[in-house]
Amino acid sequence: TMLNLSSMESPTNSPSLSKAYFAGGCFWCIEADFQKVAGVREVISGYAGGTTMQPTYEQVVSGSTGHREAIEVTYDPRVVTYAQLVEYFFDHIDPTDAGGQFADRGESYTSAIFYQNEAEKQDAERIKAWLNEQGIYDSPVVTLLLPYTNFYPAEDYHQQYAEKNALRYNLYRTASGRDALQERVCRVKLEKRLPLFSGKLKDPPTAEAGQR
Repeated sequence: TMLNLSSMESPTNSPSLSKAYFAGGCFWCIEADFQKVAGVREVISGYAGGTTMQPTYEQVVSGSTGHREAIEVTYDPRVVTYAQLVEYFFDHIDPTDAGGQFADRGESYTSAIFYQNEAEKQDAERIKAWLNEQGIYDSPVVTLLLPYTNFYPAEDYHQQYAEKNALRYNLYRTASGRDALQERVCRVKLEKRLPLFSGKLKDPPTAEAGQR
């Protein structure tokens, strides 16, 4: 069965940018992943869905605020649709883990999609159901679909962490097992002849750009 993303596309005639909100464990990783998607203009790491206003990192990871580490994705719906962002999100997390993500445990690291309207909710529900129907994972997808309530940007030192602290970030990411799972899911989809990410990725930076 093919996943019909065409029925889930955002309007292509919208002149404005849109925002999407995802929680996928460590925001350093999920921010870096979404920076690669064509049509994504900005990704901000932060905290979403809790009750404490302007929470700090220490408060969030203590589990006392109800917030999750999350990202705010600003994107051009004429280039990438909301449904494609949801599809990409699921490919870069472990949606079967109800206790956190990889080495990071606790509610603040659990995965969630924060939908802002009924159309976004339906897109997320449809893709989540499709993943379960296709048996891509050994366990059911448990990522929560929650109504968006708030998002607070994280401290400056968390923003663009992968870019600013490349060595530490790469060591952390490799040890986490996130990329290993992503590769396994890709293999399973290929074996089952299921569609991979239908959007586009940005061209990798050139050597000259990296030296600036």
